[in-house]
Amino acid sequence: MGAVQSDEELLRATMAAVAPGTELRDGLERILRGRTGALIVLGSDRLVETVSTGGFPLDVEFSATRLRELAKMDGAIVCDREVTRILRAATQLVPDASIETSESGTRHRTAERVAKQTGFPVVSVSQSMRIIALYVLGRRVVLEDSSAILSRGNQALQTLERYKSRLDEVTGTLSALEIEDLVTVRDVANVLQRLEMVRRIKDEIAEYVVQLGTDGRLLSLQLEELTGGLSDDLGLVIRDYLPEAKAGFSLAEAIANLEGIDSTELLDPAAGARAIGFTIIGDSLDSSVSPLGHRLLSKVPRLPGAIVDRLVEHFGSLQKLLGANIDDLMDVDGVGEGRARLVREGLSRLAESSILERYV
Repeated sequence: MGAVQSDEELLRATMAAVAPGTELRDGLERILRGRTGALIVLGSDRLVETVSTGGFPLDVEFSATRLRELAKMDGAIVCDREVTRILRAATQLVPDASIETSESGTRHRTAERVAKQTGFPVVSVSQSMRIIALYVLGRRVVLEDSSAILSRGNQALQTLERYKSRLDEVTGTLSALEIEDLVTVRDVANVLQRLEMVRRIKDEIAEYVVQLGTDGRLLSLQLEELTGGLSDDLGLVIRDYLPEAKAGFSLAEAIANLEGIDSTELLDPAAGARAIGFTIIGDSLDSSVSPLGHRLLSKVPRLPGAIVDRLVEHFGSLQKLLGANIDDLMDVDGVGEGRARLVREGLSRLAESSILERYV
């Protein structure tokens, strides 16, 4: 957890540190089974030392059994940031009492205040309620049983499969329309909308995978199989149509705008179009637009990204690329006869398959 900076990264790293299969999670579950409570600070610096009083220094290697035995004593346990060593035990934590807390129990109130004051995550194991709660800065997260998380993860995966199927349909339609030069802003917006929806579900499942630790390996494999390469597709679609939007956005700004759309607004195709810079007035969604060719060229096997960029820069549009012969392609730096044939044949196959899929 030493390299994390933002609040979200710290929370994610902490969730990973307490996921099933980790030594810390094993220790926490031993404490629960032993029906004792615990207060564990995951990190130490001078500020932690100032709010700690009494107890005794240890500085011993971390293990689940040691954590369990030390939790039998009154007082908190302080570990290092990486949770590889136990630094102190049986220490009393005395945080600033003016720090606001929504908790009522003494242990949980202390945990929340210490987390807010020091910036280090604090784990509280409740003896009476039999729960494990994480306090990360101003947030409280109760650890759940793996079976409950896995159930939600599998439900989200089923939703992802349906959305991915629909995404494949709209991207296939877009390819055919690009070949025929019949693309409208609405067609681009529909693809952006589906890509963003799939990305959000993917991120949700990725959080479940972090929380599940070793129990989430199968879920992780299924997620990767369904979504591999999707982030590249999003970037390629935006790069193809950013010049048409004439808004001066960079790729990063366009992606950030798309991610910033709330879930309700995302259902409106116009929102996706506006995110990458299109001005939507009246029937603007039905305006014609033409791609540069980044996305379709990326589907040509064994064609390096640098060559794709040179081809796009040289020809300036997908239609000119589709109309180029071998000699025209060889005018591009780095494109010899062999590579020119690869591009020509690759685009021809893509054009043929896209049209067949649309009309057959």
